[in-house]
Amino acid sequence: MRELSELIEVDRPGWPEVRGHLERSRVPVRALPGDPAQGRTCLHRLQVTARSFLGALALESGGLLVDDGWLRVHGGGGAGLAGLGEVNDLSAAVVHGPPVRLVVGHDVLGGVFALNGPACEDDRYPGRPGEMVYFAPDSLRWEPLEATYASWLLWMLQEQNLENFYADLRWPGWRGEVGGLAPDRGLAATPFLWTREAARDPAAVRRAPVPVAELVGMNREFAELAGGPDPGPFGTL
Repeated sequence: MRELSELIEVDRPGWPEVRGHLERSRVPVRALPGDPAQGRTCLHRLQVTARSFLGALALESGGLLVDDGWLRVHGGGGAGLAGLGEVNDLSAAVVHGPPVRLVVGHDVLGGVFALNGPACEDDRYPGRPGEMVYFAPDSLRWEPLEATYASWLLWMLQEQNLENFYADLRWPGWRGEVGGLAPDRGLAATPFLWTREAARDPAAVRRAPVPVAELVGMNREFAELAGGPDPGPFGTL
């Protein structure tokens, strides 16, 4: 493993650039304060430098709440949002190597964003190594996004991108419902989002606040019951 100093002491650290994009974004976004010691530990276990957007977010931020909290991006951890180290058990990665897939974010409906590791080269893990993927709660499958982590981060800060991405899952008044939720809470839908009833009329779906861990776990169980490929790890949310 590289020493922490090698990862932090870099020319052109990424955080000033990330912070600039956050400040210029027309999408509502809030960077959560993080714990400096926790951020350094997370960066060391990730084994990426502070020059990268992933490393910068782990070191300098507790995470991001994007679009009034619809999307939660994990950083070093703080203010009610679990950090990358906790979500992906990076303490084990020190001994066993990096995780097959690094969970880097989740949305209020239990969708999961992840970064494919070098071992993601079989049918269980669609997309190429180093590519972002999304587990969709309405299809119960991982979908390749054909983007690196940095490209994904910039993409979600562009106006209309998230609106278009979630066009079939949002409903009138969603912002008011989502804005009052804690970062570790999501919205469970009835009928389930993968049913024909929910697809026909998203506005008619009933929603109730639940822990994100419960929501994501439920989606994973449904994926297994549907008989598709093993969805692999979802992280500890």
